[in-house]
Amino acid sequence: MRTHSQSRNSNRQQQQVNPTFVEPFNLVEPIPVVTMDGTRTMAQLLKAPTVGYEDAIVVPEITADNFELKHSLLTLVQNKQFFGHDKEDPHAHIRYFNKITSTMKFPNVPSTSVKLMLFPFSLKGTTRIWLEKEPPRSILTWDDLVSKFIKKFFPPSKTTNLRNEIMRFQQRFDETFYEAWDRFNYLLRACPHHGFSELHQLDTFYNALNSNDQDSLNSAASGNFLDTMPRDCLRIIESKSKVRNSRNKPVVAKVSSSSSIPGISPDVAELKDMVKALLLEKKNQT
Repeated sequence: MRTHSQSRNSNRQQQQVNPTFVEPFNLVEPIPVVTMDGTRTMAQLLKAPTVGYEDAIVVPEITADNFELKHSLLTLVQNKQFFGHDKEDPHAHIRYFNKITSTMKFPNVPSTSVKLMLFPFSLKGTTRIWLEKEPPRSILTWDDLVSKFIKKFFPPSKTTNLRNEIMRFQQRFDETFYEAWDRFNYLLRACPHHGFSELHQLDTFYNALNSNDQDSLNSAASGNFLDTMPRDCLRIIESKSKVRNSRNKPVVAKVSSSSSIPGISPDVAELKDMVKALLLEKKNQT
């Protein structure tokens, strides 16, 4: 038989092992108490902040005495600004900017510091807005600036398109050897990270030429042009490209007015020849 004391002890143990009482969870967050600033007026409290307007480019401190940027240098930089249009080449802009800034040397002043100071003046329109939206003090060196600039205005899709243009390059109808070589080099300069070896470049250009220009290169190489060393191939091409007026046209059979094509009178044939001559003359002038 269980006593009253044993029954009370048993109930205590059950309450300790399996507690059934749960404290209620307070879901209401306390409202913070906002205290008014008693040291400033309403106009001062509502005034826009005047801090946090630092530029993205951090220019190192220049300790040289009497350092001053010449107005002529600033004018040269602003004469050829970059707008960010599709047909603009950011690599060409960097090359031009480097050439301009290298014309003037300042004693005890690093050239990279001068470039960091001047580069914002070489931008216009959307490119200037891009630089202003960069986080403050996020560009510390000239290499950082060039890397961000190229990444923004020369995306991977543009690289792919230019690489495809290089691989599919073909000499245009009635295009001189010099014009074709100049256009091919323009594509290479527009995408300096194309990744094509010199051998691939020479092979692509040679196979893009018309038969007359290929024969001319073979003749200059005293045999098959592709059997020549790459250095000699480049020398032959450079030598031939210096003759800018040479024009090896594709061979086109001339159809006389007395051909067997019915329905074409001599007057019409003569008119067609005149139109051809005018188009050719206009193209040469262009």
